[in-house]
Amino acid sequence: MQKPVSDSEQMIEERTPYHRVCMRDEARAIVDAHLEFWVSNCYCRTERGGCGRSRTDICLQFKEKTAASDSGRRRISRGEAEELLREAEAKHLVARPFPNETMAAEVEGICNCCDDCCAYFLNREERCDRGRLVERTAKDQCTDCGECVEVCHFGARRMERGVLVVGTENCYGCGLCADVCPKRCIVMLPRTP
Repeated sequence: MQKPVSDSEQMIEERTPYHRVCMRDEARAIVDAHLEFWVSNCYCRTERGGCGRSRTDICLQFKEKTAASDSGRRRISRGEAEELLREAEAKHLVARPFPNETMAAEVEGICNCCDDCCAYFLNREERCDRGRLVERTAKDQCTDCGECVEVCHFGARRMERGVLVVGTENCYGCGLCADVCPKRCIVMLPRTP
């Protein structure tokens, strides 16, 4: 029988998504702060029979006792963890850290997600916290090339009649747009409440 959930526990559950979005440098700092690494097959990729963007074993975890027991779980070296970060960057995957279930301030691992197979992007009912930063595009420097549109999994950027349209309210702060902009006219700034 399942334990009843108190009103305060339900409020926390409703308010606090399991994942949040972060930029590459934050993901790297999280990895750098750990000494041990495990990887497992991504549940979403496994359930969908693979991913059109990346390999299946892309979920990074930091403690053996709490590492996901999904298929393919194995310990990896720091070098392999760093290679996983490089692959996530090359494949334009969104870094989504997740907390320890009992200590929310402690990061348990990092999912590397995309719009091809991951539950969040396919089902917007799954909640995810926005990152601490948000995009700002210098439209006077933008050439409307559309490179950023291809990597925005959140629908914050689109092309209309050859012109870039930015919906900053949809930006989750992953920074992928800034990573690929050939004119470097996109910057990531602190999100204001």
